[in-house]
Amino acid sequence: MIVDQRQAIARAARIELARRNLCDFARYTGASSGKPYQVNWHHSLMCVRLNRFVDGKIKRLMIFCPPQVGKSEIISRKLPAFIFGKNPDSRIIATSYAPMLASRMNRDVQKLIDSAAYKEIFPGTALFGRNVATEAHGNYLRNSEIFELVNHYGSYRCAGVGQGITGMSADFILVDDPVKDRALVNSAVWRDRLWDWYTDALQTRKHNGTGILITCTRWHDDDLVARLIKKMETDPEADQWEILSLPAIMDDIEAKHPDDPRKLGEPLWPEQQDLKSLQVTKNTAGEYTWEAMYQQRPAPRGGGHYFKSSQLSTSPGEGFISIMPADIIKWVRGWDLAATPEDERGNAAFTAGVLMGKRKNGRYIVADVKNKQLSANDVRTLMKQTAQLDSDKYGSGVAIRFPQDPGQAGKAQAGDIVKMLAGSDVKSVVESGDKETRATPFAAQWQAGNVDILIADWNEVYISQLESFPSGKFKDMVDASATAFNDIEANKTITASGKRGMW
Repeated sequence: MIVDQRQAIARAARIELARRNLCDFARYTGASSGKPYQVNWHHSLMCVRLNRFVDGKIKRLMIFCPPQVGKSEIISRKLPAFIFGKNPDSRIIATSYAPMLASRMNRDVQKLIDSAAYKEIFPGTALFGRNVATEAHGNYLRNSEIFELVNHYGSYRCAGVGQGITGMSADFILVDDPVKDRALVNSAVWRDRLWDWYTDALQTRKHNGTGILITCTRWHDDDLVARLIKKMETDPEADQWEILSLPAIMDDIEAKHPDDPRKLGEPLWPEQQDLKSLQVTKNTAGEYTWEAMYQQRPAPRGGGHYFKSSQLSTSPGEGFISIMPADIIKWVRGWDLAATPEDERGNAAFTAGVLMGKRKNGRYIVADVKNKQLSANDVRTLMKQTAQLDSDKYGSGVAIRFPQDPGQAGKAQAGDIVKMLAGSDVKSVVESGDKETRATPFAAQWQAGNVDILIADWNEVYISQLESFPSGKFKDMVDASATAFNDIEANKTITASGKRGMW
């Protein structure tokens, strides 16, 4: 009997804590997967801010953290249900990069409110017993886009970024991961669209007391939150945000959040991602992606973040090498074509052809670079002569890839070049995405020290252009390198998520 009483008292205490504190609420209701909810120190740190956000003590909050650290579980699933428990008259608008993801979060919140654990904590908050698509017969709405709280004014509306959200105001606006992948955020047009949607659609749903929360992984120095931070810093009348930024590895003690307990070199959540696995991720992702997505420091695209000569290996037989390896398993000559004559200042675009090989050990070698300002006829002559030289030197297996311009004229030009190079493995490539996106896979291998350079007289100008990318005036050798590399690894994606397109 005494044991049962103690257990009942302990249970009642846990329930009371869950009513008061989001972190205890998350523990008591468990993870959406059905497993016990694991709480690391950074979850507690986030929940301290989120509790104040729910209570209205913080009106504008940003939280930045790397992927796979439990952000969405707390913010997109637990937080809305917690808000409704504290105040079932609250109106919430929740958004994410895709309508399907937003709808899934909606359903997860509904499941949580329907759970037995939730009813123990907040018995006065409930949903209608079945799905209702319209307001017919006075039923409370409940579907994958919107639901309403029974006997209260509270409602939850979800939407993908770019979707219309007119017709309702919000007490809480939750923006979780507004960016899908690098291919999108690299587009200035897309960034402007996101900004317009936030300012013209989402913000018009607020009132004086509305709280806005943006949680994300950083992708770009001109992303949505970068623009909001800049506006905050330059305009005292603009929204003033409290910011919690949590890097995957603590590498800057002076810049860390004052409540971050880590010492130099410590990972964010070692039980989930230890230093060894994070280092593998860093080597695979490349410096720019690592700094942005994992360290929350998206650097300006001003050169030096893609290719540095210091990143070439210094191990014997690697980096700058004087002898061609004998274990090349695939050769590709990538071209970036220009057919404009040189003006008096020498400012015309260049035609570049980069010969790249992949070795049995997985390393890559840049074996030859052509880079000249030529007329249209001279471009074709150079391509034909180079194809013959490559065949004489490395055999008939050297593939030739070049970009195909859009439109009928581009198809005709591509057809003429393929015919001219008959006998070679030649193909035109229809490019998609911007130059930075196409160069990212090659840059990742470069940054990991997996690229070698054959010592030759073109080395200096080639390295110089790569190091200045993408802010440098010329990008032809980078484009040609990307074309060659992406063909070598043709079965691999060239965006961070493997998907392209706009909303």
